[in-house]
Amino acid sequence: MKKIYHMKTCSTCRRILSELPNIEHYELQDVKKEPIQEADLDELHKRAGSYEALFSRKSTQYKERGLKDKSLTEQDYRNLILDHYTFLKRPVVVAGDHVFIGNDPKTTTAAKDFMANNG
Repeated sequence: MKKIYHMKTCSTCRRILSELPNIEHYELQDVKKEPIQEADLDELHKRAGSYEALFSRKSTQYKERGLKDKSLTEQDYRNLILDHYTFLKRPVVVAGDHVFIGNDPKTTTAAKDFMANNG
């Protein structure tokens, strides 16, 4: 599977997508227009190792819901990501068995290198 979960209205996602090589070989899914489905999230969980790795604490919903003061479980992270698209850390690049999560410079560089060398 070659897929990128992103948010079209996010300037950081747009910038990263513009820098990724061979993007035409990937399916793009705007999670705001087409929220992630349970089966897809569970598949990402298998590749990432945890729902927490896929969870964004930068979401405005995180503060609004007072989640920073709570101890969240893996099931909580899963439910929150399914509940609101902003809880998914973006972008998520899925390339076969590899997954690159978020916009950290090391992560985006690794994604770029992988995509350049593997189409």
